[in-house]
Order: sequence, then structure tokens, then C-alpha cells
Amino acid sequence: VQLQASGGGLVQAGDSLRLSCAASGRSLSSYKMAWFRRAPGKAREFVAGITRDGGGTRYPDSVKGRFVISRENAKNTVYLQMNSLKPEDTAVYYCAADSGSSVVPVTTTGNYDYWGRGTKVTVSS
Repeated sequence: VQLQASGGGLVQAGDSLRLSCAASGRSLSSYKMAWFRRAPGKAREFVAGITRDGGGTRYPDSVKGRFVISRENAKNTVYLQMNSLKPEDTAVYYCAADSGSSVVPVTTTGNYDYWGRGTKVTVSS
């Protein structure tokens, strides 16, 4: 499956942004999906995950209450709604697909089979 992330840009602190991840080649309904980010000089970190049917989500404390992951399997697309953005949210954001058997999205990069190229988000103070 090929993943293409889009929707990044330059925003001010407090603004909102919605990222999209469009898939081709195979139905996304077969995969748990997640968003990760990599800030300059830092390791890639998990920011949101969603179950295959969209009924369950998972977030780290750093974005909980501000970010919302969702999916439309019929459109083969996953979204990340980011609200109340902070300068520390500045990073390249990647979507990823996991075909593993667990129901709950996992937070480790090694579990994910497919990755999009990433879209850059810059939050100015």
C-alpha cells in the first residue's frame, strides 16, 4: 500500500490544521493506522493511532485533548485534526499502516509496515 500525507503548513500558535493520509494499492480497512512525527534533532514519536474500524483511538499525553485521529475507510483516508497547536508541535508528520494482529494501535515505529513520505508542520509563536 502507498501512503501520501498532505495538509501541512505554517501556522501560528493556537491555530488548527488537518492532515490527510490517502492510501492507494490496497484497502486501508486491513490496517491499524497511526500518525508519527519527527521534530528536528529528535526521534520519531507516536502522536495518534486508530483501530481498523475507527472505534478506538490512542494518544500520548503530549497531544491528548488537542489532536483527533479519524478515518474514512470508504475513502481510503485517515485524518489528523490538530487543534491548539504549539511551537513544540513543529515537526514532519508521517502516517503509517500496521497489519499486525493486535487490536489496539501500537506506539513503536518497528511495528508499522508502510509509511508515507511526511508533511511538514511549522507552528510559530
